[in-house]
Amino acid sequence: MRVKVLSRNPDDYVRETKLDLQRVPRNYDPALHPFEVAREYTRALNATKLERVFAKPFLSSLDGHRDGVNCMAKHPKSLSTVLSGACDGEVKIWNLTKRQCIRTIQAHEGFVRGMCVRFCGTSFFTVGDDKTVKQWKMESPEYGEEEEPIHTILGKTVYTGIDHHWKEPVFATCGHQVDIWDEQRTSPKCSLTWGFDSISSVKFNPIETYLLGSCASDRNIVLYDMRKSTPLKKVILNMRTNTLCWNPMEAFIFTAANEDYNLYTFDMRYLESPVMVHMDHVSAVLDVDYSPTGKEFVSASFDKSIRIFPVDKGHSREVYHTKRMQHVITVKWTSDNKYILCGSDEMNIRLWKANASEKLGVLAPREKAAMNYNQKLKEKFQFHPQIRRIAQHRHLPKSIYCQIKEQRIMREARRRKELNRRKHSKPGSVPFVPERKKHIVAVVK
Repeated sequence: MRVKVLSRNPDDYVRETKLDLQRVPRNYDPALHPFEVAREYTRALNATKLERVFAKPFLSSLDGHRDGVNCMAKHPKSLSTVLSGACDGEVKIWNLTKRQCIRTIQAHEGFVRGMCVRFCGTSFFTVGDDKTVKQWKMESPEYGEEEEPIHTILGKTVYTGIDHHWKEPVFATCGHQVDIWDEQRTSPKCSLTWGFDSISSVKFNPIETYLLGSCASDRNIVLYDMRKSTPLKKVILNMRTNTLCWNPMEAFIFTAANEDYNLYTFDMRYLESPVMVHMDHVSAVLDVDYSPTGKEFVSASFDKSIRIFPVDKGHSREVYHTKRMQHVITVKWTSDNKYILCGSDEMNIRLWKANASEKLGVLAPREKAAMNYNQKLKEKFQFHPQIRRIAQHRHLPKSIYCQIKEQRIMREARRRKELNRRKHSKPGSVPFVPERKKHIVAVVK
C-alpha cells in the first residue's frame, strides 16, 4: 500500500519578518498552465496598445531666435546646457531644465555655419559667413564687461563647419579645404585637401581621436589621419553627402546623411559597400547624430520630420513631426540618452523624448517591474501580425504619406523594368546589383 504524506515546512511559506514579501509557491510545469501563452499574448497586446496611447514625445519649444536655427552644439560636461546658432549670426545658450535662454551673443555677420564646445567645456568656437573663427567664454561677462571673443582668426575663405578634438587643444575647420588648428596659433598647423570642391562638414572620431572624416560637395566622403599630412581614402556616392557622424561606441563605424533621401552606415575599413542603407525619408537628409549608447541615431530631413533609426535596421522605429515644424536643419541627441533636440527653419528649437511613451520623473519599484515585464512581453510577441501592426503604425502628414506612396510606385516600376530586361536579355548580361552597392560609384585609396 502506497501512502502520500502532506509535508508543510514553515520555512517555505512563513515570512521571517513582517517587512518581507509574502512567499507564493508556484509550480512552473507547463502542463499545469495550459492558457499561459494566451494570457501573455493578451497582456502583450494591451501593453502595445497602451504604449501607443501614451506616446506623447513632444515636450517643449525653445523660442527666441529671430531667424532659422542653422547649427547646435552640446556641452560635454553639463547635461542641461545646449548652444544654438542662427542664420542672422546670433548664438544663444539655453538652460534645458528651466527651458529658457541664459545668454545671447551677436557672434557673426551672416550665417553661423558651425559651432563646437571645447572638450573641457570652458569655451566654445563658432564659424560664420564673415570668414572668421571666434572663441568665446562659456561664462557670461561680468557686470560692465563687454561681450567680446577671446580670440578671433580671420580666414581667407568662408568656413562651413568646425569640430573640436576630444582630448587635445586642437580643432578642425572646413571650407575649400580641411584645416587643422592649434588653439594658440592664428594660422593652421596643416591643411588637407583632396579634390577641388567645397567641404560642408568635418567630424573628429570620438574613440580613435586622430581620425577625422569630411563630406564634400563633389559627392565624396574623405577620411583623414591627423598623424599624416595626407588623406587616407575616399568613397564617391551617387549624390552629395550633407554631413556624417561617428559611432561613439564603435571606432570605425560612421553614418552619412545623403541628398538621395537615404542614410548610409559605413565601416571605414571596407568602404566598397555600406554596412546598412537606412531608407525612410522622402527628402534630402540634412543632419544626423548618434545616441550615446551607439545603438541608435536620429536624422533631420528637408521633409519637415525627424526619424530615429536603430543602427542595424533599414527602417526607422519612430518619426516625429508637428504641424508648424518646417525643414529641420540640425538635430542633437542629449548625452543622457533621454532627449532629442532639433532646430528648424521657423526659428524654434524643439525638445522631444527619445522614447515616445516613456514616463518622466521618479518611478516606483512596482512601476519599474511592470514596465520591464511589459517590455519583455512585447519583445516575445513582436512578430505577431496584430501586435506588429499596432506597434509600427504612425500617423504621418499628408505630404509625407503621398510621397511615400509615390516612391513605392516608382520603386516597383524600376524593379519590374529590371526584371523584364533580365528576362529578354542573354543570361548573365544583366547582373544582380545588391541595394547596398547601387549607390557607391568608386572607392579611392
